[in-house]
Amino acid sequence: MTPKASHADIVMEATQSTSAAAKSRVAASWHRSVIKHGLDPDEHRAPDRTEQKSLQFRMETLEKFMTVASPRLDALFSLVGQSGCAVFLTDTDGIILDQRLSDADAMAFEGWGLTTGADWSEEKEGTNGIGTCLTEQRHVIIHQDEHFYTRNTGMSCIDAPIYGSNGQLVAALDLSSARADQTEAFNRLIAAQVAQTARAIEAANFRAAFSSARIIVAESDNAEASTLLAIDESDLVIGATREARRVFGLQRTGDLVARPATDILGREDGPTGFEKAEKAAVIRALARAGNNVSQAARQLGIGRATLYRRMKRLGLEDS
Repeated sequence: MTPKASHADIVMEATQSTSAAAKSRVAASWHRSVIKHGLDPDEHRAPDRTEQKSLQFRMETLEKFMTVASPRLDALFSLVGQSGCAVFLTDTDGIILDQRLSDADAMAFEGWGLTTGADWSEEKEGTNGIGTCLTEQRHVIIHQDEHFYTRNTGMSCIDAPIYGSNGQLVAALDLSSARADQTEAFNRLIAAQVAQTARAIEAANFRAAFSSARIIVAESDNAEASTLLAIDESDLVIGATREARRVFGLQRTGDLVARPATDILGREDGPTGFEKAEKAAVIRALARAGNNVSQAARQLGIGRATLYRRMKRLGLEDS
């Protein structure tokens, strides 16, 4: 009887294949792990840990983002924490900055090296949820023996990238399971919740970055991304999430050059975006003043006659 191939043998065979990497994303990651990063799947060293000073600097750099993310991590953990799962947030280097896990599972995750300060980049840990998600900048599920290292094949990892308000990758959200009996079907179910949480963090972070702007939610064919535009008081688009940048053909990353909202969203027949905003402002002022034109004019900081002229131009004189 032919002995069963070890995990390391399977990884190395796939790495040496001329076609495996083209057919499988996991095999492509295994190939990077061996050829690019020089890793050995049978190596049993513990994951690298960043120094405390470096960890503190990383956390301070992302302090506002982590404050926004924290309640969303709590909400995700409240759904999965009793089923042997833990929640982790990393920076773009794969360093774990925050975690949520139960006391009962703490020893298992600590044994795997899934803990604050650990480096789970693909460069250090080979194929894994965090590192591969960051490398490929996509949602990933790395189930048990899809991991590169033999020592990591007992867990399942579900990950989603998170993009900042400037369209650049800012973090990875990881949900790892300590259950040996976890199925791939259950992974797919959890993946939907991970994607939703990542989208919620991205949206909340974007709103916080443009707290004084109007936020418009646009349509997209990608249900796993936030499609938001930030519009200032002059009706200029001053911010856009990564997905909104893709949908509207804007620059992919960095600060946006302010552009009229109508140029981006499209101009419909009838009043311009500016005229609509002006009309809405006049209607609000009249409502607050109980339709007293003089009082509404004072609220708007203009003369009564000027307001009458604007009402006529905007088609509000009869109201």
